[in-house]
Amino acid sequence: MAALKILFIFSNLLSISIAAASSNSPSNVFRVCSAQRFADLGLDISTFPYCDRSLSYYERARDIVSSMSLAEKVQQLGNKAQGVPRIGIPPYQWWSEALHGVAGSGPGTFFNGTVPGATSFPTVILSAASFNESLWKVIGESVSTEARAMYNLGMAGLTFWSPNINVIRDPRWGRAQETPGEDPFVTGRYAVNFVRGLQDVKGHEYSDDLNSKLLKVSSCCKHFVAYDIESWQGVDRFHFDARVTTQDKLETFQPPFEMCVKEGDVSGVMCSYNSVNGIPSCADRNLLNTVRSKWSFHGYITSDCDSVQVMHMGHKFLNDTEEDAVAQVLQAGMDLDCGDYMPNFTVSAIVKGKVREDDVDQSLINLYIVLMRLGFFDGNPMYESLGKDDVCTKDHIELAADAARQGIVLLKNDNTLPLSPSKYKNLAVVGPHANATKAMIGNYAGIPCRFVSPLDALSKDANVSYAMGCGDVHCPNDTFIRQAVEAAKNADATIIFAGLDLSVEAEGLDRMDLLLPGNQSLLINEIASTVTNPVILVIMSGSGVDISFAKFNPKINSIIWAGYPGEEGGAAIADVIFGRHNPGGRLPMTWYQADYAHKLPMTSMQMRPVEELGYPGRTYKFFNGTTVYPFGYGLSYTQFNLTLVKKHRYILCQLNPLQHCQKMKIKPGHFEPPCAAVQVDDLSSCNLEDIEFAIELKNMGERDGSYTVIVYAAPPDYAGLPSKQVVAFRRVFAQAGESMTIEFKLDPIKSLNVVTDRAYVVLPSGEHNIMIGDGDGAVKFPVDVGFYY
Repeated sequence: MAALKILFIFSNLLSISIAAASSNSPSNVFRVCSAQRFADLGLDISTFPYCDRSLSYYERARDIVSSMSLAEKVQQLGNKAQGVPRIGIPPYQWWSEALHGVAGSGPGTFFNGTVPGATSFPTVILSAASFNESLWKVIGESVSTEARAMYNLGMAGLTFWSPNINVIRDPRWGRAQETPGEDPFVTGRYAVNFVRGLQDVKGHEYSDDLNSKLLKVSSCCKHFVAYDIESWQGVDRFHFDARVTTQDKLETFQPPFEMCVKEGDVSGVMCSYNSVNGIPSCADRNLLNTVRSKWSFHGYITSDCDSVQVMHMGHKFLNDTEEDAVAQVLQAGMDLDCGDYMPNFTVSAIVKGKVREDDVDQSLINLYIVLMRLGFFDGNPMYESLGKDDVCTKDHIELAADAARQGIVLLKNDNTLPLSPSKYKNLAVVGPHANATKAMIGNYAGIPCRFVSPLDALSKDANVSYAMGCGDVHCPNDTFIRQAVEAAKNADATIIFAGLDLSVEAEGLDRMDLLLPGNQSLLINEIASTVTNPVILVIMSGSGVDISFAKFNPKINSIIWAGYPGEEGGAAIADVIFGRHNPGGRLPMTWYQADYAHKLPMTSMQMRPVEELGYPGRTYKFFNGTTVYPFGYGLSYTQFNLTLVKKHRYILCQLNPLQHCQKMKIKPGHFEPPCAAVQVDDLSSCNLEDIEFAIELKNMGERDGSYTVIVYAAPPDYAGLPSKQVVAFRRVFAQAGESMTIEFKLDPIKSLNVVTDRAYVVLPSGEHNIMIGDGDGAVKFPVDVGFYY
C-alpha cells in the first residue's frame, strides 16, 4: 500500500500527529476525554455525552456524529481527520504502518532524538518461513508495545495498516517480501497470530461484543482482494482489472481475509487499488458486504491510499464524476479515504442526491468506535507507562535475531555446514550483500535500532577478507569480480552473499525474470571454479530465484536463503553458518525455474493450468512441473524420522431428504459415485467426528534442532482439484536423540473441503489422503468419506 502522494514535510508530521503530547514523558499521554483538556479549550466536559463512560461506545460515537455539521463530518473521512475543535474532537492521523516493526512509511509515525529508531524484524516472508505461530504472535506483541510507547510520546498512531496478507500468486510480484507466502491457510494463520499480537489486550482477548473489545493498537488486513500486480509490461495496479473466477476467489484469494476477520478479530480492512471483474474493489458492494455482514466484521474499512482518485482517474469506472466515485465507495461500505476525495467531494455528492448523509454517519460511527476501543478517548492505564525505554529493548532486539534464525532456510548442504571456527579461521566474505545493512530490512521499514551486517557478524568469528564482487545487486559488469576471486583463493572458506533488493523487487516494481541480476551468476561461478576450499552461497531475496546452476554445482557446497532478515540479519546468518543455530526454516513459496516467467503473463489470474493457452498452474497446489525448490522445502544439520502411531480412517454421514448431493468433474475413464459431494453448509446435522492422528518424531542426529511438521490433505481423484493443500502445521524442538509424540485433530469439514468449478464449497466423498511432511520422509494415511441416505 502506498500513496500516490508520498512526500510530506516534517512540520506537517508534527501538525497531524495523533497524540498531541507536549512532553517526551509518558506521564503526558494524550486522551480526548480529559477534564483539564476540555477546560483548556474553554469547554465543559460534562456537557458532552460522548465522554460519559457509562454509555456504550456506539452511543458515544453516535453522539459525536450527531453533534457535527455536514461540513464537519466530511472532514473526518480522510486519513488526515481534521477534528472539530468546537466540540472537543482533535485531529487524528489514521495512517501508520507496522509491517515488521514500527515503520516510518505513514505520516502518523516519525522518529526523532527521543526515539531514533524501532526494532526492525525480518520481512514477513522470512518470519513466515519459520512456520511458528507463537513467534508470529510475539512479534506482533513486541511491535505493538513499541507502537504504544511511541504513541505515548506523540510520535505514532494507534491504527496500523498491517499486515499484508495477499497470497503470492506469481513469483514476479514485487511485494512478495511483505507477505506470508503462497498458501492461503498459512497466510491466514499468520494473519490471525500477528493481528492478535498487535491488538489483544491481556484479559480482554475474547468478547461477545466486538464493538466493545479493547485494543492495544488497531491492525488492518490488506489489500482486499486479488491484489498482486505492481507494474508489469505496461499494466499497473492503478488500472488493472483482475479477472478472477469465483472458484479462485473462494479458494485462494479470500480465505486469509476471512480468517483474519473471523479468527483474528481484526479491526481494520483495506480495499485494494485494482478492480475485480470490472468493479473497483473499494466500490464493490458484494465484496465489502462479504467482509462486513457475512464475516461479521467489527471495525472500519479504508481505501488504499488515493484509491478513490485511482478509481475515478485510473479505472474511469462508469465514467463517474468525483461525486459519483465518492458515492459509490460510501454506498459499498467503505468508511475512510486514505486521500482527499471524500473530504473534498462528499458534501456536493450529498447535495446532488448521489449519497445519503446517513451513509456518512455510519462510516464515522465505525471509525469512532475503533478509536474508543483503543483508549484514544478514555486512555488505557495498562499501557500508559510505556515510553522510550520500551523501544529497541534488549529482548526485542534478541527476538529480531531469533526470528531471522528461525526463518532462515538451508537449501543445500554436503555437510560443509556448520563451519568450525577453529578450522575455518580465515574467511572470504564477498558479494553485493556481504556488507548489507539497509537491504536487510526490505520495505515498509522504520529506522532500525542498529544494523548487524553479515560482514560485522562474521568478523567476530574469523579473520575476514571482504570484497564486493559487484558494485550493487545489478552487477552490470565484471569490474569487481577479480578482487573477490583473489580474496577467495587465500581463504579457508568463501561465503558469497548474493540476491535482490528493493531496486529489483518492491512496491510499484515487479520482476521481469526469475534470475539473479546482471553478473552475479558469473561472480559465483568464477569463485566456485577457481577455489578448492568450501564455497557457501547466501541468497537475500523476498521471492524465489532460479539458482539451478548453483544447486547442481558440486563445488558450491552449501546454499542458504536468508530472505531480508531484518536489523540483526548478519548475526542470525553467522549463527547458522557456525552452528550456534540449527536451521529449521521452510520455504513458504515455490521457487520456479526461470522459464516459468515466459510461460504465462502476470495478468492471468487463474490458479489452475489453462491448457488451451499452455499456461502452467500456480503455487504448489496446481503446478506440476519441475521446480528449483518446492514449497515447504528446508534442510537441517540433523536428521528427523516420522512414524505414524495413531490414525482415524472413516468419515460417514447419513443424509436426510433435504441434504442433496453435488456433482464433481469426473476424469475420463472414471465413474461417478452415487453421492460425489455434499455442500459444506448442508452438513451441520452430520456431527462428523474429528480426524485424530499422532506421529512420533525422532531426532536421529547428534544435534538439537527444530522440525516443522506440515500436514496436507490431498482430495479424491476428481478433475480440477488441488494436488494437496496445507491443513495444519507445527514447529517443534527436539534434542539430539529425543523422541516425541505429536497429536493432531482436524475438523473434516474445514480441512477436507474443496471448491468446485461452480463455486460450491463441498466435502467430496471418496479417499482423501492425509500427508505429514514433505519428500522421502513423509508419511500418509487415507481417510474415506462416504454419504448415505
